[in-house]
Amino acid sequence: MTSFARTSAPPGKATLAVRPSAGFVSTGDLRSISDRALSYLRVGFPIHFRGPAGTGKTTLAMHVAAQLGRPVMLIVGDEEFTASDLIGGQTGYSYRRVVDRFIHSVVKYEEDAVQRWVDNRLTTACREGYTLIYDEFTRSRPEANNVLLTVLEERMLVLPTMTRSESYIKVHSDFRAIFTSNPQEYAGVHGAQDALSDRLITIDLNFYDRETEAAIITAAAGAHPSMALAVVDLVHAFRASGAYSQVPTMRAALMIAKIATEQELSPSVENPAFVALCFDVLASKLKYSNDREQRDQQRQLLFDLIRRYCS
Repeated sequence: MTSFARTSAPPGKATLAVRPSAGFVSTGDLRSISDRALSYLRVGFPIHFRGPAGTGKTTLAMHVAAQLGRPVMLIVGDEEFTASDLIGGQTGYSYRRVVDRFIHSVVKYEEDAVQRWVDNRLTTACREGYTLIYDEFTRSRPEANNVLLTVLEERMLVLPTMTRSESYIKVHSDFRAIFTSNPQEYAGVHGAQDALSDRLITIDLNFYDRETEAAIITAAAGAHPSMALAVVDLVHAFRASGAYSQVPTMRAALMIAKIATEQELSPSVENPAFVALCFDVLASKLKYSNDREQRDQQRQLLFDLIRRYCS
């Protein structure tokens, strides 16, 4: 995992100080992906990690951002986002009152109110040269993301001319952008507009091999390597069975391994607490059926997998 901390900054400009973690598992495939992504970013091109849930997109984005050595601005896509959520907007008024008593017999008053503008994270990142991580950017509506087009191509951020003196700002030379998305998610997700996708270098991620997932779980959960392998094999076999409505991912294996390690549960079908843990984590992903007999068959399938890989 990658460690990070919030740095001190003026209101509206809080950043994450992302630091490389010694515990990040860098196997051959992961090292190749992160090295390629880092090389593209250093040239100036934005990166897009695309993959299903549980493939470590955000963790990898944080890890790559840490290698750049710049503060990070994190944005998480949202259906309700508008352009102002990215670039900033008005937060009220600043009032000024001047009382002129230069001539003692005359008192002159002057009052005015100025709309107050506060930069949001994209504007701050562009101005200061930070690394922007836009996590699950396809959860935002495409029209909200249109402001990114000139940022990524012309290196210029266009601002609303009616709300501030600047009509645009030149993007800092150190600004870099990393995007993530899940192409298999349908609820609350919008298709990325071609104009934006065309500006990104997209690297597709998928579920990792057995050894990589076991190494990740050993490091992240503090699990014994033999337990990590057993749990990974169980989740892989469940995924291969196709008997699910929600894909079991590495997150499920991490939950099982971490809880079993913390509670000192032996990963064995003979251990009722461990079996109950596996069912609590995995059974909800089984294909739902109103037929009791079919549900019993599905649970038996899961129990058989536990018995096979956690004997």
